Amino acid sequence: MKPYLTAAFILVISHNLFAQNTSSLSDAKWLLGKWGNQTQRGKMVEEWSLVNDSTYGGRSYMITATDSIPLESIVLKKEGDDLFYIPTVKGQNNDQPVKFKLTSSSANQLVFENPAHDFPQKISYMLETEGSLMAEISGTVNGQQRARKFPMKKL
Repeated sequence: MKPYLTAAFILVISHNLFAQNTSSLSDAKWLLGKWGNQTQRGKMVEEWSLVNDSTYGGRSYMITATDSIPLESIVLKKEGDDLFYIPTVKGQNNDQPVKFKLTSSSANQLVFENPAHDFPQKISYMLETEGSLMAEISGTVNGQQRARKFPMKKL
């Protein structure tokens, strides 16, 4: 292989690796909209909307027979080259937001991590089909690996 072809090949590969680590907010546009799932406790709903060119806003809540109960508010925000998932859950973390940095992404998956957080340390979303997604929280609690999945359908 000629030296200039080798250099060009390395440049293309390096660019592709860098691009995977610097995801844009538009890579998550499939998350926008209203998602839900019927559970034993009621209907869980998660809504995502465009706030501006660097931020999506989200919220999740439970609808029971008699009430609508807020679960969390979420910000998906581009800061420099990084994308952060920032949930605020009432009654957890002194009602303060917690940042999870995007660690990997593809056309249908987003994975955010914060190894210093108690639980979860990882939050992921996977678009399974055009009308369904799987959210998952996972991590370690008292030395034991834990995970909880939240299947959702587009509403």
